[in-house]
Amino acid sequence: MFKKISFFFFVLPFILVSCKQQNGKTNDFQEPAKKLTSYVDPFIGTGGHGHTYPGASTPFGMVQVSPDNGVSGWDWCSGYHYSDSLVAGFSHLHLSGTGIGDLADILFMPVNEKIDLTKEVKEREDIPYLSKYSHIDETATPGYYQLFLEDFDVNVELSASQRTAYHKYTFGEGEEKSVVIDLGFAINWDEPTETSIKVEDEYIISGYRHSTGWASNQKVFFVAKFSTPIIKSELFSGGKAASGTQVSNKKTSAQLYFEKDPKELQVAVALSSVSLENAKENLDGDANFNFNDTRKQANQTWEKALSDITVETPTDSLKTIFYSALYHTKLAPVIFSDKNGEFRLQNDSIVQKDFTAYSTLSLWDTFRAQNPLLTITNPDITSDIINSMLVYYEESGSLPVWTLYGNETNTMTGYHSVPVIAEAYFKGIKGFDAEKAYEALKATMMQDDRNLKELKEYGYIPYNLGDESVTKTLEYAYNDWCVAQMAEALGKQEDYEYFSERAKAYKELFDPETGFMRGKSPEGKWNTPFDPKHSNHRVDTDYTEGNAWQHSWFVLHEPQDLIELHGGPKPFTAKLEQLFTESSEITGDNTSADISGLIGQYAHGNEPSHHIAYLFNKAGQPWRTQFWVREILKTQYSTQPDGLSGNEDAGQMSAWYVFSSMGLYPFNPVSTEYEIGSPIFEKSTIKLKNGNSFKIIANKVSEENIYIQSATLNGKDFNQTSISHKTLLEGGELVFEMGSTPNKDWGVKHKD
Repeated sequence: MFKKISFFFFVLPFILVSCKQQNGKTNDFQEPAKKLTSYVDPFIGTGGHGHTYPGASTPFGMVQVSPDNGVSGWDWCSGYHYSDSLVAGFSHLHLSGTGIGDLADILFMPVNEKIDLTKEVKEREDIPYLSKYSHIDETATPGYYQLFLEDFDVNVELSASQRTAYHKYTFGEGEEKSVVIDLGFAINWDEPTETSIKVEDEYIISGYRHSTGWASNQKVFFVAKFSTPIIKSELFSGGKAASGTQVSNKKTSAQLYFEKDPKELQVAVALSSVSLENAKENLDGDANFNFNDTRKQANQTWEKALSDITVETPTDSLKTIFYSALYHTKLAPVIFSDKNGEFRLQNDSIVQKDFTAYSTLSLWDTFRAQNPLLTITNPDITSDIINSMLVYYEESGSLPVWTLYGNETNTMTGYHSVPVIAEAYFKGIKGFDAEKAYEALKATMMQDDRNLKELKEYGYIPYNLGDESVTKTLEYAYNDWCVAQMAEALGKQEDYEYFSERAKAYKELFDPETGFMRGKSPEGKWNTPFDPKHSNHRVDTDYTEGNAWQHSWFVLHEPQDLIELHGGPKPFTAKLEQLFTESSEITGDNTSADISGLIGQYAHGNEPSHHIAYLFNKAGQPWRTQFWVREILKTQYSTQPDGLSGNEDAGQMSAWYVFSSMGLYPFNPVSTEYEIGSPIFEKSTIKLKNGNSFKIIANKVSEENIYIQSATLNGKDFNQTSISHKTLLEGGELVFEMGSTPNKDWGVKHKD
């Protein structure tokens, strides 16, 4: 009932203001511009295979407080899926769009009755504090989340600052006011190893949760401060009631009770990977429980973050998709260091640095577009990410592959911390030691682990000496090229020549007869039988989460050589066009669920396909790039919960949209060039950190007018399909004239 009343009081002032403006004497009233945050829908990606969470965080915030459905299924990797209608609580760490689950740490659940926390939980329906909910009584905006718990008559509101989560619970009139904290709760393949809860005084509880899962050694310390006194506490250890004010066990839980009046209860929760003392220091100020101010500040923080790029279009749905995408690009990576600069490494050592450390580095995905986007919108964060990776290198001897809560997961192929570092160096981003960074690049690519030994021995990775051999060979070739470029820039000529030669490994796996990259034995024989549509997930396969159709195009560094391997532009573009028009059948008994968003054999739902449409530019047919980019923009994104055609993957799926919808894409990030596609907005303005602005204007753009007829850059003719990062930073205006038919004379002279 109270939720409907609060909604009425929210709407009534708007109605009165609107009537006043309509009935007043003045006629010059103009409706103020809508805030950018009003276009963001955090539910986009929470359905389908998007794997995003709808809860509250700040840009790159340490805490992500969000609902948990209590399911360990693949589509619940973030803890939540839009198809669900049951909630088990609200925890403080979540992953945005990953293909593997973890986190969901420190679970809070407000209830209006005594809960039997001794009950054994074997499946979700056994959870004694589980509640039904409806999307009708659910709200999400940047920095804010609300949900009404039907079984407990409690309205839950969540918000956050950079390192602290804020909860506001409104209970029914005269009802029991209580909160369950469950540290033994295990979803998303995460299992507690040791937990502890302590009631410190009538306002504060603290504790820790150590667990193993995707992050094999995760340690989370927390402190929670309540707005009203705890009048009674019940603690449980290993599923049994315990006496005293502190419990420690593999699984611990607690139920806290409060006076029934007032019916509102607030709690502030801060975390740390290091210690309880640091968690207390991370707790914002005195946690004075002005929830509305916290929510307002979070919204203002998001408004500023989203203003990095503004787009103009009469179509509000396109703004919703764009700003929701831009929002998703700023959820990860996440701040990992405490206020005092300390953070924990996988070996349990504690380091203290004068930069902000980051974790959740989904580099196989994000090096393609999300990290390049950060070099434009958040270059300061880029340097901190690199410094974080160098700390991980100092600990382990190699750069990160996929870092989660300070842990190396070794998930996915390649070492794509390498292009992230090289790109930042060539884009002139300061704040990290280039020589030390190069040392890390070289040491990483010269080791023997992860099939690099076989690469060095054979010049490629033989299929019978390592799964996913084709993908690994192609990605290492690109990584090696990145090392070579940085070696040359730093005057290391011998290294440059060595890694440049290794960067040609892709040529060893190209089969001119079929036109595909194929697995090859140590003796140089092709892996047979061969079916380019065949996919096997992760084992007994030559390709990572895909097939030969999707992986044979990954030569970001030498696309002209790839074109020549096919016999030149004409046969190359014919093969490339076939990719998009071939039937979408995927063969095999153990195909990867990541192969989604299919247009022919092109799979936009997974990252290996993301650069492919821009290859037509390289082969002298930019109008085909323009056609297929528009087709992808139109068919693979929407305003619905299933509006992402595959895993969001920590911002990559959305970063592709942000770039491509403006008409740009970082095909090879380390080249510092952006390929030109087909803009969908009448005007896009990028506000650069140096004070300049770069504007992209598309005259006569529409759903039909997708082809570039001509272009000017700062008033001068512009007839090429790429533009440099340096040019972008100088500011200016790139103007396209758009039309409904291709101009096959524009952009056909390729600029190397």
